[in-house]
Amino acid sequence: MKNFVAATALMLGAVVSSAALAAERTVTLAVSNMYCAACPHTVKASLEAVAGVKTVVVSYKEKTAVVTYDDAATEVKALIAATTNAGYPSAPRT
Repeated sequence: MKNFVAATALMLGAVVSSAALAAERTVTLAVSNMYCAACPHTVKASLEAVAGVKTVVVSYKEKTAVVTYDDAATEVKALIAATTNAGYPSAPRT
């Protein structure tokens, strides 16, 4: 019985700690090929379709997309792929 309780506590601790390590992150992407006022809508929709994305703010003027996402559910690589597949290549802005 002691072993069962110890094993259960260990497994529960592992699950809780992995969830605690997940964090909300924000990245600013420099987005290419935005040439009209409708382009930001397409970029925003492509990013919002990625699992784990919380918010997206796209600026046509600055040619950027600010994305807040759950890093346990997605990564920057997936965000870049989403915009690129929609016809708007992007990269993290430095």
